[in-house]
Amino acid sequence: MNDAPLVVLIGSLLSAACLWASLRLRRRQRLLHDLPTSKTLGVFIGMVELKGTAESEEPLTSHLAGCACVLYDWTVQEHWSRTVTRTDSKGRRTTRRESGWKTVAHGGYSIPFYLRDDEGLVLVRPKDAALELLTVFDETVDDSHPLYYAKGPHDAIAHSDHRRRFAEEAIPLHAPIYVVGTARERSDVVAPEIAAQDESPLYLISVRSEERVQSSLARWSWFWWTLGLIIAGVPFMLSFSPEAHPWQTTPVRAAWLLAAYLALWTGAWAWMAYNSLVGLRERVRQAGSLIDVQLKRRHDLIPGLASAVAALGAHERDTQEAVAVLRAQLAATPAGVQGPDFAGVSGSLHAVIERYPEIKASSGFTTLHTQLVETEQRIALARSYYNDIATQFATRLATVPDALVARLGAMRPEPLLAAADFERASVAVKLVR
Repeated sequence: MNDAPLVVLIGSLLSAACLWASLRLRRRQRLLHDLPTSKTLGVFIGMVELKGTAESEEPLTSHLAGCACVLYDWTVQEHWSRTVTRTDSKGRRTTRRESGWKTVAHGGYSIPFYLRDDEGLVLVRPKDAALELLTVFDETVDDSHPLYYAKGPHDAIAHSDHRRRFAEEAIPLHAPIYVVGTARERSDVVAPEIAAQDESPLYLISVRSEERVQSSLARWSWFWWTLGLIIAGVPFMLSFSPEAHPWQTTPVRAAWLLAAYLALWTGAWAWMAYNSLVGLRERVRQAGSLIDVQLKRRHDLIPGLASAVAALGAHERDTQEAVAVLRAQLAATPAGVQGPDFAGVSGSLHAVIERYPEIKASSGFTTLHTQLVETEQRIALARSYYNDIATQFATRLATVPDALVARLGAMRPEPLLAAADFERASVAVKLVR
């Protein structure tokens, strides 16, 4: 019986599975490479990549190591061994030794914490994130050690050797971390936070550096690609064997299998690269639309604020000048149309308030002024994020081999926004030293 077609079929399926695993890891590695590393002051809505240290106002104390941390996970495993005797159909008895580890206790806890860099901090909610933690405790003891029962259960498992392994991983306080995830606006203050989102392609919190994470993904991607190539090439190599095998196929058929693997990999890589560029382009456009939203919000606030200032200013010269500035911005930014990103008007408003303290008495003015200042902060955040992601997109389009794929898709870089002066309000947080 010739089993060659079956061998070719199995080899094709295994090669395809290895290729899928390779491309999946490569796509994740490209996503990390595409994202520019943002400073905390430049974080806004969308996918972001951050580097800093883990900080908290009220840190946790880990279960085993007792270290200050923001997240920890621990396990207790107990070793067992037993002798197994089996009798076959001919009455022959065989004896062998079996052993292993069984988890007898585990737990962990996490809290929202802050990532801090040299420009500020941003809140991180670790729920549902992929975690790469630091080992802070790893010890194996017998039942004579105080730790055996102090941190583990009092009951023994079947066939226990009375040895337990205690292990704990954590993100210690002040430890360097690398975070990739989706930023959204906080509900309590005008500031971003990183949290799990259903539509997010990746949410990673790692104690490893960006370079180590990317190199690990690249190595495993090449491993699976090479394994798939070897599996696809086995029938080709066996086809030249001088010994006859029932599963041996012809050299031509084996060569076709190897060529099909390489062609499939080339096409799949081009498809992945194109989709990666499309995703990056859409993130640039999303960042631009976020600026439009905030400009429209400011456009809607200016008429009410201008009316409040005009009514309370008693036709003073400085007040009229401030009103004129507001009305000029209103005329320059039509509703629903993205116009130039003007410098904020909060500075001139503060000057008017200092000269005319009675304006503060109007609750309507205070509310409108606060909303306008917050909107200017949002515009500043959106502008910074847009320029970061647009720069990365332009770099991708100019880099080989992505430039070839981009040319087929007729992709063009998006223009950067001109910088404008702004000041972002800081978030008042008292961190533990």
